[in-house]
Amino acid sequence: MGIISNTVNYLDGGTLLQAFFAYDDTIEGRRPAVLIAHTWCGRDEFVNNKARQLAELGYVAFALDMYGHGVLGKTPEENAALMQPFIDDRSALQQRIDAALYAVRLLPWVDDSKVAAIGFCFGGLCVLDLARMGADLKGVVSFHGILNEPQNKATKPVLAKVLALHGHDDPMASDALVSAFCQEMTDLQVDWQLHQYGNTVHAFTNPLANAPALGTVYNQIADKRSWQSMKNFLDEIFA
Repeated sequence: MGIISNTVNYLDGGTLLQAFFAYDDTIEGRRPAVLIAHTWCGRDEFVNNKARQLAELGYVAFALDMYGHGVLGKTPEENAALMQPFIDDRSALQQRIDAALYAVRLLPWVDDSKVAAIGFCFGGLCVLDLARMGADLKGVVSFHGILNEPQNKATKPVLAKVLALHGHDDPMASDALVSAFCQEMTDLQVDWQLHQYGNTVHAFTNPLANAPALGTVYNQIADKRSWQSMKNFLDEIFA
């Protein structure tokens, strides 16, 4: 039949969350899964479409929900209000995304020994924190993610390989912050990579995030290159 998609509810404590998942039902047996963490606006069609694309590559794709069933921001102000509590409380952020990791492993098509996570903007921070907390997964990919180190330091070894895909001119990540991120990953003894794209700012993968005043501009070339880098990375970690 091809690509099948649907939604599934799961919980973080008393908060009801709803993920969008997709898989290719012509593939037999269990296969690797990829979590997808959304931007600051919530689980929208942007990440749902990424799930469909990943399903076409043979993965079970799980676009997770950080905010709650049906919660989406409609303006930058609403988006910031949804995101900021998790920026302020990284333990809550880590607990929320860990609930998604638990939920994806329950899907019957998933090889639960082969799970990775990708994230965009705020979602990049989410998947990096999933790695930082020592979660049992193969790797994480941050697309134009927030790189700030959490106040709650890692207490477990970082098991995931890390790929950060970054616009060199991203106004939301100074050179000093990028350098600090690289040092943090090195200090944690992570197998890490950082790819920077010249003449590229924030949100370079999202055609709808075209707001130069906010420092967000789509870049078709960087979008294509970063997706290819992600595919190569997933091929490596799931080999």
